[in-house]
Amino acid sequence: MKQLLFSVFLLPASFFSQSPTNYYDGTSGLNGYELKSKLHDIISAKTIAWHYGDLPNFYGQTDVDHYYDYDVSNNTYLLDMYSNNPNGTTAYHYTKENLISSAATEGLGYNREHMMPQSSFNSNYPMYSDLFFVIPTDAKINQLRSNYPYGIAGTPNYHTFTNGSKISKNGTPNSAYTGRVYEPNSEFRGDIARTLLYYVVRYEGKLNSFNYYNGTSPANDTSPLDGTEEKAYEDWFLAMLLQWHKNDPVSPKEIERNNTVYAIQKNRNPFIDHPEWVDKIWSQSPAVITPQAPQNLSSAQTSAYFVNLSWTPSSDRDVLGYKIFQNGNSVGYTKNANFTADHLSPSTSYQFTVKAYYRNYTESPESNLLSVTTLDEDIYAKDLMITKYLEGTADNKALEIMNKTGHTVNLNKYRINIQFYSGSNYYYPAPYELEGIVENNQTFVILNPNSHFACISNDEARFVSASPQMTFNGSNYVELRYGSTTVDAVGSPYVSNSATLSEISLYRYPTVTQPTTSFKLSEWESYPSDYCSDLGVLSAADINVAKKEKVSIYPNPVIGNTLYVKGNQLEKIQSASVYDFSGKQIFQLNVPLKNRNSIDLPKLLPGVYILKLDKESLKFIKN
Repeated sequence: MKQLLFSVFLLPASFFSQSPTNYYDGTSGLNGYELKSKLHDIISAKTIAWHYGDLPNFYGQTDVDHYYDYDVSNNTYLLDMYSNNPNGTTAYHYTKENLISSAATEGLGYNREHMMPQSSFNSNYPMYSDLFFVIPTDAKINQLRSNYPYGIAGTPNYHTFTNGSKISKNGTPNSAYTGRVYEPNSEFRGDIARTLLYYVVRYEGKLNSFNYYNGTSPANDTSPLDGTEEKAYEDWFLAMLLQWHKNDPVSPKEIERNNTVYAIQKNRNPFIDHPEWVDKIWSQSPAVITPQAPQNLSSAQTSAYFVNLSWTPSSDRDVLGYKIFQNGNSVGYTKNANFTADHLSPSTSYQFTVKAYYRNYTESPESNLLSVTTLDEDIYAKDLMITKYLEGTADNKALEIMNKTGHTVNLNKYRINIQFYSGSNYYYPAPYELEGIVENNQTFVILNPNSHFACISNDEARFVSASPQMTFNGSNYVELRYGSTTVDAVGSPYVSNSATLSEISLYRYPTVTQPTTSFKLSEWESYPSDYCSDLGVLSAADINVAKKEKVSIYPNPVIGNTLYVKGNQLEKIQSASVYDFSGKQIFQLNVPLKNRNSIDLPKLLPGVYILKLDKESLKFIKN
């Protein structure tokens, strides 16, 4: 490593920082893919997905060179791993203002480089603007790298750049891929390896939907992804990353950048904080036998739109998970012995089987065949619903989405889409993808990080994004999609909605129980611009937002364990339920006020709760 150009006393304060206390809680004792999945849960929980256009300004915080070409008088040079020469003189330098779109030669400006090419994930958010793997690099080198994977240079060599990095035919051992690779300077190979390992941890659950080798031509396969959620990379590529990680340990530059990105994006690269976790996850001995077929596949619940499947869990510790097949086609995987097959049609017969798989992806024989016919109808919503649409001053933008489907929903195939108008054309930018799960009877909020609503903060929202989808201004058509299918929408496509939706907030009426692809303003109650109340507390279908309440409650805040109810004909109320702030039901009573005017509460933690009396819902605070 080239000698650092500054005194230790000038080291940035963030260099000495470590991960926040309790950030990695729950990882103790874990190994292998179990550790990888736990890290995914941690680093994906509360991230901020910034707009792609925000990144150049952020580079002035995350990528200023404090280590190789540090200029005390002008501390603005960006550290470009594609062009910086750590063992000599760097041929040129950039500041964050030198962003350009293309270049004929090196040294003219920089691009925002996706270390995992954006073609892998179709340029969708939040991947598109993730600061950990979207970095400033020389524009010409970025163009020539194209979507080629990283690798070891072979023969012939096509380009050698000013810092010694190359584009050559792939010479990486044990690879069937014979196309071009980009070989970085050895000083930065560990940095790149740890970034790409971060990538497959952060986006576990989505990797199978990204573009990867489909088995037709390995010699032309530019994507190193292998389609699995756990191992993630092809063997040759993973072996190279592990070697680069070993040969080039974590540097002060990486530690500083990890801390700075965390301050902006609110998540971390665990392999910079804990380099030993790389081997703990990917250095495993594969199982060499075939797992047994899952036993006793049955239907735990059948609805019009979903089927809850369950089977006897395997006692074999080498079983990594289970693959579920619907009418012979793979529809998902799970690490548990249960799965919800959803987006089904009413009054339709389906056949299901399940296979277990080991960590080397050896599959078991199929389970017993289960035939299920869905119901004609039921009481549940057929899909998720947009229940609140908040459009206000500047960046005051928020969406609330509700799950009343009767089952837990995996969000990894859901996305928010928006339509813009430019010149004479309507167009959709790449969507913002959701992730994780949402339980039945729960809501979640997507919030613009620059918003300043009084009723919710970034910390309270489930998703925080400055992507184009969260910049609507009332004239846009905004929709919730499952894959490529529209589920629910606000506004009408190919029509300016500004006359009806500009600077207003919309709350869906309680009588609306199903999503619809055709927006009807009559389904929504309108409020003024910047209005914000009960956002994310409970679904709109469960909260009566009418201004005139039939009943009232006191005292509020509640000090003891008794809540008094005032109103007419209380004895006719059939049900009382209490929900917490997330929408989880705490308890329920039948005919609660037949001979009294109070409700005895269970021991509640301090916080905000909802008391639902039949269709009337009232918020109260427990001290």
